[in-house]
Amino acid sequence: MQHEGVFLPRGAGRSQGDVCLNDQGTLLDVQMLNRFVDWNVLAGTVTCEAGVTLADILKLALPDGWFLPVTPGTKHVTVGGAIANDVHGKNHHWAGTFGCHVPRLGLLRSTGEELICSQEENTELYQATIGGLGLTGVILWADIKLVKVVSPLIDEEVIKMNSIDDFFILAEESDKNFDYTVAWLDCQAQGKKLGRGLFLRGNHSVKPVDLSEWHSWYRAKAQWPLAGPPGLMNKWSVRAFNEVFYRKSMGDKVSRCVHFNKFFYPLDVVNNWNLVYGRSGFLQYQVVIARDRCEAAIKEILTKVAQSGRASFLSTLKYFGDIKSPGLMSFPRPGLVLAIDFINASAETLQLLDTLDEVVWKSGGAVNPSKDGRMSAQAFKSSFSNWELFEEYIDPKISSSFWRRVTGVLK
Repeated sequence: MQHEGVFLPRGAGRSQGDVCLNDQGTLLDVQMLNRFVDWNVLAGTVTCEAGVTLADILKLALPDGWFLPVTPGTKHVTVGGAIANDVHGKNHHWAGTFGCHVPRLGLLRSTGEELICSQEENTELYQATIGGLGLTGVILWADIKLVKVVSPLIDEEVIKMNSIDDFFILAEESDKNFDYTVAWLDCQAQGKKLGRGLFLRGNHSVKPVDLSEWHSWYRAKAQWPLAGPPGLMNKWSVRAFNEVFYRKSMGDKVSRCVHFNKFFYPLDVVNNWNLVYGRSGFLQYQVVIARDRCEAAIKEILTKVAQSGRASFLSTLKYFGDIKSPGLMSFPRPGLVLAIDFINASAETLQLLDTLDEVVWKSGGAVNPSKDGRMSAQAFKSSFSNWELFEEYIDPKISSSFWRRVTGVLK
């Protein structure tokens, strides 16, 4: 590869921080690498180029009765991005990360060398590339093992939580019997209502349906037209939304059958939904806390957030399981994972996040790089003790704004 200066491979640009930015170099758009190479319908194994999106895979595989083994909250990410960030979903407690289902991938180094990487071949580079934030080379293609389903429907239960204590009880029982679990939290609630919300759990429906008839891909049904006006998102509007959303669930428990799009990708239905936050946008704060120390830490974090009045309406909580990712730098690890969106409106918000970082460190936790745009070098190095080992596998011609920010490496 002939290129002056440093570059960074970039997929769909869905990362919510600066891991996909390169303010001192070039971005290499890999979305043109969007072809399927092989589809083994009997084994459920797909080989595709790195610019193929998860939506593309579902369009191909679902009519044949196969589904993604792991999916994040949007289907519009590329395979290369899913590997580079080693994304996770609502089923980490039994399926692990996306990288757990990628037995082999092709990697192009800046020297022009093309390598096949797996647990058996170029193993160290394979492990560095999964969760490696795009820094080890250009991912060209990957093998992905899908999971068999008989329906695109999800049997879902929605259970009202009166406080965070209800979450711990529900999560313990649900992870044993449900493939997918997650909770939505009202981060404005305080006192006895601290951590109240809705607990969602679900399994793939086992009632057979004609999959061809359910190949109903809704494109976004709405378009958020413009950046929201200043002040649209504030503690009063968020409090009102949270109250309505919490109370919309009639009764303490609702059981229903929903389309997988509604269950996995509720925000995909609105194009540019993020514009509701206004021109300043938002910061997502996603952390994982060691399981044996998570209860006290999560209550401390939620208390600080509620007292600040700065959180938005998007806050989720779930457990990561014990399945270890092959990735050297993967974020998921056993523990409790919390994600909160904050309006990016003031220095006070950044100060609050720095304070929350300290709670996370004390509890043996970590901050997610793929969602980050502000964590300090200290926070990063505390979260990822393997970072110096990983650095040995970084391609010398590849760099990102994130990596320079958290390591001080100027290239």
